[in-house]
Amino acid sequence: MQRHMCKGKIHRATVTQAELDYVGSITIDSLLLKAADIKPYEIVQITSLRNATRWKTYALPAPEGTGKICLNGPPAHLFSPGDIVIILSMGMYDESEVDNLVPKVVFVDEKNQITKMEEHHLITNGETSP
Repeated sequence: MQRHMCKGKIHRATVTQAELDYVGSITIDSLLLKAADIKPYEIVQITSLRNATRWKTYALPAPEGTGKICLNGPPAHLFSPGDIVIILSMGMYDESEVDNLVPKVVFVDEKNQITKMEEHHLITNGETSP
């Protein structure tokens, strides 16, 4: 059996741009991508704290340190600059891999600069530990 698990997330990022006239994707500061273990072209889910909209697309790197979070193409209708979002990266894991999974959580400030990073180790009794 495989399980669909969270492998990383960028928590409470601020959308800096929304570009309708673009093929698609989300452009994310490459420093944030690395910290959350998200590869370029990896599928991510973006959730808006403003209106609970969820969108799945692929991640593209922006220059490191820019704080850029830009929704490109159709999601530009759903997300606006200033919106607070959670960017979630997921993976499929075999049962034997789940116990060794260590999801990375990246916390950012209002300029999308990293304030804290956590690794969440699984515990055998079903609870998690930061």
